[in-house]
Amino acid sequence: MRKLLTMAIAAGMMAFSGAAAAAPVTIKVAYENNPGEPIDKVMHYWKDMLAERSKGEIVLDLYPSSQLGSKKDVTEQAMMGMNVITLSDVGFLVDFDPDLGILFGPYLTDDPQKLFAIYESDWFKKKDAALRKKGIHIVMSNYLYGVRHILAKKPINTPADMKGMKIRVPNNVMQIKAIEAMGATPTPMPLAEVYPALAQGIIDGVENPISVLYGQKLHEQAKYLSMVGYITNTSLWLGGEAFFETLPPAQLKLIHDTAREAGLYSQKITTELDNQMIGKMKEAGVTVIAPDVAPFKEASRKVYDQFPKWTPGLYDQIQKELK
Repeated sequence: MRKLLTMAIAAGMMAFSGAAAAAPVTIKVAYENNPGEPIDKVMHYWKDMLAERSKGEIVLDLYPSSQLGSKKDVTEQAMMGMNVITLSDVGFLVDFDPDLGILFGPYLTDDPQKLFAIYESDWFKKKDAALRKKGIHIVMSNYLYGVRHILAKKPINTPADMKGMKIRVPNNVMQIKAIEAMGATPTPMPLAEVYPALAQGIIDGVENPISVLYGQKLHEQAKYLSMVGYITNTSLWLGGEAFFETLPPAQLKLIHDTAREAGLYSQKITTELDNQMIGKMKEAGVTVIAPDVAPFKEASRKVYDQFPKWTPGLYDQIQKELK
């Protein structure tokens, strides 16, 4: 009887162990954008692809519309070891490495493929390795978020038109300095707060890619779209190294491989959808302005001289990389 009991307990423990081993890896995917926006479509594409390729062993749980908090909140959760990733930009990583902010500089390039090439360079690979040591794990580095324009309550044809205007920006120093250099008062706030801020007159405008301006329905509150295109916004998806270092190498590779494919998909649909969304904004009464960007570029050039913590010669080095 004792022998049978011991065998039963052992069998039960093996069954429990097997069930635990078979439990899928779940990763929470948090973003501020709403369902139906291009970013949401890309995340569903990635989720389905990863579930199929992993045979259900890796599951992405999607949390749009800031359900898990702001970008800063989610990044902090990731740094604490939680199984979460979020959309970010190099502009948000300057606290870990000041040099990275240059890749989010105004009018650095209008060709996203040149920026994606930098993310594959030896220069960036060293930055990536250093970020991992500081707890940041980059999951995807080829996401195309879009080109950032300004939607406002009055026309913007020149930088002079921005004087006295409060323009919402994300809370990163590069965009704050860029909008300030062009003449406006930058007003940092989470994306979820922008619509009511426009409705209440707290801000006069907002900068973002077309897909976000339309997806957040911000054109209901501001009717002038100025196509200044001051940042070609390539983005990162990142989580915490504390979580990702616990995954088996095969699963980690599968996550990275499928993330890259999802990034390529983002480049395809973001470009395709912009013109459609501009058309819908026009139908809703938005006036689209195509200003001469040269004065905006000239006004914002001084931003690159405002970062004393950058490695000497960094701007020239990045310009060579871009060429």
